[in-house]
Amino acid sequence: MNGNLGFARLPARLIKDMSPHSIEVIVLGTAQDGGIPQLGCNCPHCQAAWEDTSLRRLATSLGIVDHEATAIWLVDATPDIREQMNLLMLSYPGYRLTGILLTHAHIGHYLGLTSLGRESWNTYGMPVWGTQRMIGFLRANQPWRQLIDLNNIAPAILKPGSPIQLGSKATGTPILVPHRDELSDTVAFSIAGPRKRLVYCPDIDRWEGPILKAIEEANVALLDGTFYSANELPDRDISKIPHPYIANAIKTFAQWDTDIRFIHLNHSNPLLSNSGLVEQLAMNGLAVSERMDRHRL
Repeated sequence: MNGNLGFARLPARLIKDMSPHSIEVIVLGTAQDGGIPQLGCNCPHCQAAWEDTSLRRLATSLGIVDHEATAIWLVDATPDIREQMNLLMLSYPGYRLTGILLTHAHIGHYLGLTSLGRESWNTYGMPVWGTQRMIGFLRANQPWRQLIDLNNIAPAILKPGSPIQLGSKATGTPILVPHRDELSDTVAFSIAGPRKRLVYCPDIDRWEGPILKAIEEANVALLDGTFYSANELPDRDISKIPHPYIANAIKTFAQWDTDIRFIHLNHSNPLLSNSGLVEQLAMNGLAVSERMDRHRL
C-alpha cells in the first residue's frame, strides 16, 4: 500500500521516441471484460492462452499520453489495471496518472478502481470522470462509495456532447451510445489532439445515431468487435448480450476513409486465430487492434 503517484524508472533503451508528437493514444488491452484466457472456459483460445502467455489479451482500455505535460489519462479501469498501468510506467518513466475516464458500469470497465483504494495504490483525489448515472452508481454502492468517502477518487460528471480538456493539447468528448444500461448509461469517446481525432467505442448494441458521424469524422476508430457472428456461444442466448457482429460491420464500414480497428474481442471470436478472416478484414480496409498500438494525435 502506498500513496506515491510517480512512475517507476526504466533503462533509457526502453523509452519510446516521443518528441515529434505531443499527444499519443496507447492501446492497453483488446479483450472483452473477462480477458483471454477467461475464467471457467476451456475453449481452444483460452487453453492456448493458458499454455502460451504471449496469446493472452488484457481487457480493453486506453492510455492518453500528453508528452509536453508528462501526464497520462486512463480510459476505462479494467480488472487488468495493474498490468496496464505497469505498461505505461515502463514506457513513460516519470509521467503521472492525471485522471480516469469511464465508459460505463460493466465490470471490465470500472472494476479496476478498487486498486486505487487503501488496500493497494491508495491514491489521493484521483479524478474519475463518468456520466451522471455512472457517478451516481459509484456514490450509491460499496466499495466504490468508500473510495469517494476516503478521497481516493474524486468523481466528476461528464455531459454527453460536451468536451473536457485533457491537458492543453487534447479534448475528450463523450458520445451516448445504445447499450445494455442496467447500472449506468454508456458512452464512447471522441479524443481530439492537435492534428488528428480518435474514436473509442468498446461497447454498443448496434451501429446507429451520432456515433456514426463521429466515426466518419475521425482519423482512427477503435470499435466494438466482441463477436464475429451469432454462432460463437451456442450455450447462451446471444440476443441477451447484444453487440454488432463484425461480419455485418464489414458491410457497414468497408472502405471508409477512417482507419477502423476492432477491439473488445470475446474469447470466442474466430479472429483470434483465423488468419483467413483477418485477411478478409484487411481486404475491406479494416483490422484488429493490438495491445500497445500507438496512435499519434
